[in-house]
Amino acid sequence: MDPTVFETHPDRYHHWKLAVAGEVATLTMQVDPGHPHRPGYELKLNSYDLSVDIELADAIQRLRFEHPEVRACVIGADLDRVFCSGANIYMLGLSTHSFKVNFCKFTNETRLYLEDASAHSGLGFVAACKGTTAGGGYELALACDEILLVDDGNSAVSFPETPLLAVLPGTGGLTRLVDKRKVRRDRADVFCTLAEGIKGKRAKDWGLVDALVPRSKWDADVAVRAQAVAARQVATTRGPAVALTPLAPSISASSLTYRYVSLTVDRAARTAQLRIQAPDGPPPADAATAGADLWSLRAFRELDDALLRLRFDHPEVAVVVVRTAGERANVLAHDVALDRDGSGFAREVRLLQRRVLKRLDNTARSLFAVADAADSCFAGVLLETALAADRFYMLVDGAGAVAVATSPANAGPNPMASGLSRLEARFYGEPGGVDRVLARGAEGPIGSADAEPLGLATIALDDIDFADELRIAVEERASLSPDALTGMEASLRFVGPETLETKIFGRLSAWQNWIFTRANSTGEHGALTLYGRPERPTFNFTRT
Repeated sequence: MDPTVFETHPDRYHHWKLAVAGEVATLTMQVDPGHPHRPGYELKLNSYDLSVDIELADAIQRLRFEHPEVRACVIGADLDRVFCSGANIYMLGLSTHSFKVNFCKFTNETRLYLEDASAHSGLGFVAACKGTTAGGGYELALACDEILLVDDGNSAVSFPETPLLAVLPGTGGLTRLVDKRKVRRDRADVFCTLAEGIKGKRAKDWGLVDALVPRSKWDADVAVRAQAVAARQVATTRGPAVALTPLAPSISASSLTYRYVSLTVDRAARTAQLRIQAPDGPPPADAATAGADLWSLRAFRELDDALLRLRFDHPEVAVVVVRTAGERANVLAHDVALDRDGSGFAREVRLLQRRVLKRLDNTARSLFAVADAADSCFAGVLLETALAADRFYMLVDGAGAVAVATSPANAGPNPMASGLSRLEARFYGEPGGVDRVLARGAEGPIGSADAEPLGLATIALDDIDFADELRIAVEERASLSPDALTGMEASLRFVGPETLETKIFGRLSAWQNWIFTRANSTGEHGALTLYGRPERPTFNFTRT
């Protein structure tokens, strides 16, 4: 199977049209049925698959970096009486279990990135639903700031997954319905079991949409709403514009090599080595002059791409060993420069780093960070990758060359889905641990002998035991049930408060993962399997 390509450009879109006019952009869904992500199905009625969402994610990212003049984006559709009919059901029926779960995870992350742009980037979104808005289409609308529904007596919003497919609205729909839009749960219960959905006045009264607009006034009312959303965003500094250039990794069957990131897969051992290289020198005086080549931006775009390819193209990998290399001082200098830079571009780089680190948190692989060389560089924002790992192994050397270092990146700007920083999550039962680490980090690099007592290293060993201890740990981990590990890791990583994000990834995704394996949905006579056929599904009606 060909590797999945997550990089694209508006010039190569098959399913979206992006247009910018002053401070308002329009992103129009016009799915090409003949360009699915994989052959075997047609993307009819603006149904979507991974290829559609890859383009959506790209468009959102480009609006944030390349179009700082834009304050509002209208997401609409160019198909008569259909906004979006949701995820393509035949695609789901043909996909492996791991693909279905990762597809849901990616679409969830994309919608969260859209909400993140609204919350932090001065870029609001209006869903202009001029027709049927079902399943994932309504979930996309829920991620916007406002939802407009055409009032034509036919158009409805719906979550038909439970009654038709015996699954859940898997890209955050249930959570956004009650937590974000605060729809009463009894009404949400009715809504989620009506395959035909709800339209007109009831949709507005129940809080499922923000406004009903007659077809005769559609264009004018959408324009007014977009301008109003844009006006609410003027307090946020944006720009300067920076073009996102291609990453162009070197790809083989077992490796990915970028400028700063590499991923090497050992299929027989079911392991991967992820390596991140520090910048070659200090940051430029003006970050924007480096453009997309700024290390803080490029390295994390590369890491993001590598993580997505790992998820989709290497499902057999059980354990990822994360290493870093380079000059710690250069990473710290880049972090400090980014922290002091008040431009909109610098803010977008910091927010991208935050999103990529969350992608790492959400990756269903055992993550072992390893510092075992003098040039190991878990410093500042790269230390966050070690704090995101399930374990952190450090080699104790007599010279103290193996060390970690802290920067402003560790003091709060990179929260997890819970809202806690990774240091706060690490020391959840010991709040003073965060201040202790940051205070010690302010004095200089923290050697491996001190990192374990401080609570940074999970295990610190000398060179007599280190290699064998690490090898045994990796081999043992790879021998365990991947299902049990995925559940265990997700439960342990999301320590602390529950938020919309932790509900989506820790609760909703876990249930969807389980439901996708159940015969009621994906068995020989399950609802998803039989969708579009004359046979009716056969359910096992035993409740757990």
